[in-house]
Amino acid sequence: MRKNRLVIGAVLAFAVVVVRPALAHHSFAAEFDANKPVTLVGAVTKVEWANPHIWVYLDVKDDRGAMQAWQCEGGPPNTLTRNGWSPNSLKVGDTITIDGALAKDGSKTCNARTVKLADGRSVFAGSSGGDNPPPPKQ
Repeated sequence: MRKNRLVIGAVLAFAVVVVRPALAHHSFAAEFDANKPVTLVGAVTKVEWANPHIWVYLDVKDDRGAMQAWQCEGGPPNTLTRNGWSPNSLKVGDTITIDGALAKDGSKTCNARTVKLADGRSVFAGSSGGDNPPPPKQ
């Protein structure tokens, strides 16, 4: 009986440590299309600065002038911090420009590659695209 509990405990520990993080992470290619770049200019409505990826929400005017709510995935907070970001880099109401890749599902979602902040600095957004190097420092 004690042996069964040890085996069950070991299996559960393995699942929590190895399997769960693997399931939480996703592939860039599964969700985003690198062949469909997008540039968004809009006002920040919300920022979620949390692992595994930050999310930036913004209102963007479409070609007809109508407001559209977009969401853009960035990299992990630690990566962004090393690239010049902080949790205070984006504030609600800031007008920013995001260059990224559109979501394959057709939603108003993108994977951000670079972000031009309200102060004019361009920062690497930690894209999970894999072959996207950080832009040159300006």
